[in-house]
Amino acid sequence: MTARLADIAARAGVSEATVSRVLNDRPGVAAATRRSVLATLDVLGYERPVRLRRRGTGLVGLVTPALDNPVFPALAQVIVQALTRQGLTPVLVTSTADGSTEDELTTMLVDQGVAGIIYVSGLHADTTADPARYERLRAQGVPFVLVDGFSPKVRAPFISPDDRAATRLAVTHLVALGHTRIGLALGPRRYVPVQRKTEGFVQALHERLGTAEDDITARLVQHSLYTLEGGQAAAGALLDRDCTAIVCASDMMALGAVRAARQRGLAVPDDVSVVGFDDSPLIAFTDPPLTTVRKPVTAMGQAAVRALLEEIGGTPAPYGEYVFMPELVVRGSTASARRSGGADSP
Repeated sequence: MTARLADIAARAGVSEATVSRVLNDRPGVAAATRRSVLATLDVLGYERPVRLRRRGTGLVGLVTPALDNPVFPALAQVIVQALTRQGLTPVLVTSTADGSTEDELTTMLVDQGVAGIIYVSGLHADTTADPARYERLRAQGVPFVLVDGFSPKVRAPFISPDDRAATRLAVTHLVALGHTRIGLALGPRRYVPVQRKTEGFVQALHERLGTAEDDITARLVQHSLYTLEGGQAAAGALLDRDCTAIVCASDMMALGAVRAARQRGLAVPDDVSVVGFDDSPLIAFTDPPLTTVRKPVTAMGQAAVRALLEEIGGTPAPYGEYVFMPELVVRGSTASARRSGGADSP
């Protein structure tokens, strides 16, 4: 083994310690150096260790949350189709399907020798998570792209919708319909998209209606879970505060808001207007058809694949965030505010 290490080190122009780190798949080696050592291994006719044999053969990991929210399978479909067109084989894993953590799934994918990984709404979107896990992955020579969420501490391509613009679009639409008591239902505070949607919402209400920012965050923003039940709970709290319109951070939450309104004998949109986010498949066929802010799923998925291919090819674009503009889609769940009874007065 010592003789082989010396041969490889001499041919690759690196130290034996560096060769050892590469062969044991340990961090601390630059990606270019790692590729050079592995290429030297192949040229000299030595067999790669098992965990390194398949790297670069066309497997690409795709890590998503559970697929019960329709937007995630829609995005996965775009990414899978784009990878397949490039002759790559997607390996789809979900971070909650069997209780597996993102770190466990990453280890599994690296052991399978994936050429790269795309993460959707992963720990990079959680401001309380340690971003060092991604630097460790980079040190292993595995390219990756991060979708939905941003951390300035991670050197990688990020693909995101403009979450601030999303809530501004929704507020602008509702104010134009005469609503002045507008609530926001969204997920836990620690997530980057939640923080950005909140910022856009507060800014839009303050600019359009002159509402004090402290009053908006204290009375008109309700955090819950990104589920139908979470939307129902958040909407119930906002209806208790006399909101006549509710902006939701996902279509699933919006369907929960519709349920909350109906349980109180309120009609959507006659009594309460509801706006979703994502424009998930089939959402146009709900009752009523949901007004929503369309997430640019196709553009984002294709951009994620392009960025990963550039990373794998060794010609990465500058690291940073690539932001895609959402679009308001007006359907049947929003209508003009009722002026009787004073419920919608500032």
